[in-house]
Amino acid sequence: MNQDDYFAEGLDERGGRGRIVTVGWTVRAQKGAVMWAPPKPYEPHQGKPASSKSVQFCPAAVDFDRRHFVIPFPMDLTLKFDRQANGQLSLIDADGPQSGVRQGALRDLMVLHPQAEWRHPERPIVQMIAPYVFIADDPCYVVQSPPYLHYLPTPRPGVQVCGRFPVHVWPRPLSWGFEWHDMTKPLSFKRGEPWFYVHFETENPAGRVRLVEQEPSEELDAYVNSIVDVSNYVNKTFSLFAEARARRPATLVKPKKP
Repeated sequence: MNQDDYFAEGLDERGGRGRIVTVGWTVRAQKGAVMWAPPKPYEPHQGKPASSKSVQFCPAAVDFDRRHFVIPFPMDLTLKFDRQANGQLSLIDADGPQSGVRQGALRDLMVLHPQAEWRHPERPIVQMIAPYVFIADDPCYVVQSPPYLHYLPTPRPGVQVCGRFPVHVWPRPLSWGFEWHDMTKPLSFKRGEPWFYVHFETENPAGRVRLVEQEPSEELDAYVNSIVDVSNYVNKTFSLFAEARARRPATLVKPKKP
């Protein structure tokens, strides 16, 4: 038996619960779209196994790893906090004039949330645009999580704000939220290093996802436009799923032609 099919053997797939769900991805960025690299399948760095009992042969570990896709960070950036004389916090580029990112561009990408929106009064929350859109025609949820399968020599000074939502109903652009616990330490990134992961949940828990680049379409643009920024006007946006589903075209996934 093929190790990849270990958990799929003998499944009852009646009722539309197929083993493969196609998920399209695209980048929705008005500027600098080329810097947002494609999602990459997670590939652990491992040598040749010395034993048949090595982790490389564990079907549970292999199945877990292959369900993760890595979103790489798009630039070199080091952030830190500056406290003004009146006590107000501001987020600044620690590299100053040597930074490759202009201050105006940084303000367009990242926001420091007002303190009233923090989960803890001493832990600021920052949010950064991550303009990846995922879309499926079959029931499918995207899960966004920190890169916990990678070893980071310098741990980040806080925790990522994770999320989960249905991309067959609500294909909105992602964002990256971070709750900063230790404000004495900077938050540093290098271009290409793991920023966060996405993985997908489908009706068939043993099924797999085929991730493909999405062909641009007017139908998808119009549907995403009906969803984008709705949280600025309405609380509890999940309550709008039924309305969004009623407006949704039957088919939105269109793999990009080679």
